[in-house]
Amino acid sequence: MSTLRIPFQDLPLQTRTLRPELDPAIDAVLQHGQFILGPEVAAFEQAWAAFCGAPHTIGVGSGTDALQLILRALGIGLGDEVITVANSFIATAEAISYTGARPVLVDCELDTYLIDPGAVAAAITPRTRAIIPVHLYGQPANMDALRPLAQRHGLALIEDAAQAHGATLADGRPCGTLGIAAGFSFYPGQNLGAFGDGGAVTTDDDPLARQLRLLRNWGSVVKYHHEVKGYNSRLDTLQAAILGVKLRHLATWNVCRHRAAEWYREELAGCAGLVLPGTAPWTGRHVYHLFVVRLLEHNRETVMRALAASGVQAIVHYPVPIHLQPAYADLGLRPGAFPCSEQAARSIVSLPMYPEITRTQVAEVARALRAALHATTR
Repeated sequence: MSTLRIPFQDLPLQTRTLRPELDPAIDAVLQHGQFILGPEVAAFEQAWAAFCGAPHTIGVGSGTDALQLILRALGIGLGDEVITVANSFIATAEAISYTGARPVLVDCELDTYLIDPGAVAAAITPRTRAIIPVHLYGQPANMDALRPLAQRHGLALIEDAAQAHGATLADGRPCGTLGIAAGFSFYPGQNLGAFGDGGAVTTDDDPLARQLRLLRNWGSVVKYHHEVKGYNSRLDTLQAAILGVKLRHLATWNVCRHRAAEWYREELAGCAGLVLPGTAPWTGRHVYHLFVVRLLEHNRETVMRALAASGVQAIVHYPVPIHLQPAYADLGLRPGAFPCSEQAARSIVSLPMYPEITRTQVAEVARALRAALHATTR
């Protein structure tokens, strides 16, 4: 097997490039020593709110915490149901489970991998309290179809925007402003990533924002005075300082990701047996957190081994839908429950995607993929 030449991501390269900006930002935190809820947290919250066009940002410990705290702030818990999609990362469902509520899974639409609004409508029961669509791979869910459903049934519409930093609908409305609240992740591999875990909630609801600030900090606004039973889920000051530096580059990075996606489309045009990512008609800006292709006839494991042998790192997001995970066997859902999610899980491949990827590297990935597909059809 050849040495890895094109990684799936290249975070060390990004870090090396930003070191002249990162080092003084980190050093400032080390100097003042306010490692919990220091001034950089408030500064980043303001900057992220401005970037998303949301009145409030509340920094929290992770994207999972962001979703869980939104649900808890809305009073959702034991006996309630929350609808989400089966082909997300498991954290979406686990955030629901942490509250005591039951995740109700539905299928995606195969052309975009986004939640199917028709399936959501069919899953609503008297116990349903909220819908959590996932803006998967950098593209917004069909919020204009979901919003009337939520309004008609009195449900909270909560965005899982972990992979949608800067994504917009066709009319320009940004992810993070499309429901009552949105949960963002700043896991290192996200379009905006910290040097560890981190997350945030955006909302335009003033009382909800206040409740979230209480919940993330032991139920306290004034130290040692606790209004409610809260949690320890604060965005670290060091991570906020790092994110503040990186945020200044996010818009440019998203443009670079879009450019790389166009290069892939050019290089892979007409490739038999390969489905390129679809762009939904409601999407304005797709930020290509991932570039996910689908194999129609080829054995994925064989193709990925051939890519690895060519020095190309590819990954699958995600190989097992939530309803087929042992952790959610208690839902009683078996293979065949969600055909689109299951078909995607069997056949999708995420190709290398990061802002710094070059046209030459994209061409090399495309050549390796074409060769792998050709070899597996002989």
